[in-house]
Amino acid sequence: MSQVAQQKVAKMSEEVQQKDKFWIYVGITVFVIVTGILLIKQSENEKFAPIKQQVQEEYAQLNIRVLKDY
Repeated sequence: MSQVAQQKVAKMSEEVQQKDKFWIYVGITVFVIVTGILLIKQSENEKFAPIKQQVQEEYAQLNIRVLKDY
């Protein structure tokens, strides 16, 4: 094989390896973003849990029936 042909083959194999790394980077980036969003949502749920409980207690107190004989 000529030296030019060997260089072309080497260049093509480098491009294939770069593409593989590109998709790995894309996968890692998506994973990090999704994990970050889930952590933030979990933090918000924990932060507002006492408020949710208080609202449910108030609703339970307001949900009474008054029966009168008319």
